[in-house]
Amino acid sequence: MKIHEYQSKELLRKHGIAVPEGYIATDPEGACRAAEKLSGFPIMVKAQIQAGGRGKGGGVRISRNLDEVLENALTLLSKSLVTPQTGPQGKRVRKLLVEQGVAISRELYLSIIPDRATAKIMVIASEAGGMDIEEVASQTPEKILRTEINPLTGIKEHHGLSVAQGLNLSGSVSEKFVEFLNRLY
Repeated sequence: MKIHEYQSKELLRKHGIAVPEGYIATDPEGACRAAEKLSGFPIMVKAQIQAGGRGKGGGVRISRNLDEVLENALTLLSKSLVTPQTGPQGKRVRKLLVEQGVAISRELYLSIIPDRATAKIMVIASEAGGMDIEEVASQTPEKILRTEINPLTGIKEHHGLSVAQGLNLSGSVSEKFVEFLNRLY
């Protein structure tokens, strides 16, 4: 299934998972109107293309005022974004996600995928964050945590606690993570 970041965040929101407030824009003026709906700066202006590595390709930009929102929107909507996943031709940016900036204290990687080889659901997590996770997996595989879930019995509390422990989460953060993982599953 190929969906944009804004579409995935709509799905998460529908299932009670907190995501930053944001709006879609298809032109620079729309990006400014979207920014005015948010509660303040910083504001992120994010190219919506179906490819990873948008940040490294210059497709995720921070704006500290309305002039920067306009400038970032003009820049992104006027070009094809080249990332490691697009190839040299890039992909044309037609939509932007204008989103409330958030303070990030720690970045983790988490995915839930079907593992056809084992007929299980695999939770993959890492303290190494989400950027370059493929490189982390190939160069330092010990930093990747894998937890199998039997799809017939579903996710159990011990799965979440195991992943939280592997990510060095504790106390109330661990409890919130287990609840988050259950909702995501």
